[in-house]
Amino acid sequence: MFIGEYHHTLDNKGRLAIPIKFRVSLSEGAVVTRGLDRSLFLYTKKEWETLAVKLANLPMSQADTRAFARLMLAGAMEVEIDTSGRINIPEYLRTYAGLSKNAVVAGLYNRLEIWDAATWKMYAQQTEAQGNNIAERLGGLGV
Repeated sequence: MFIGEYHHTLDNKGRLAIPIKFRVSLSEGAVVTRGLDRSLFLYTKKEWETLAVKLANLPMSQADTRAFARLMLAGAMEVEIDTSGRINIPEYLRTYAGLSKNAVVAGLYNRLEIWDAATWKMYAQQTEAQGNNIAERLGGLGV
């Protein structure tokens, strides 16, 4: 289970340190892809395979499902954790997420999200300000 918020820096080659507590879970392979809200999603290889099957089975006749599958699948790249505990994030994904030097790695149960620190700060402030309204809307879902 991935939880928590961690602040790290990218080096000039686009490598990002993964929090120590998550490295074992990702040691058998990982996949990074375009996420939502200008973030990147990082999955274990096993979790990615489960998601990829679901995406591949979406109805191709619907434009939204084609677009979402393309966003996730075409943007995906397998990554390995190096001996220093870092992954190399491809340039096209760094550009997509607007990643600069400072990054946030956020644990969201079955995936990690990677954010540019400034983007994360703005997103978190907006979400926190709307927290009560969001909670009320989600109340019907049993949350």
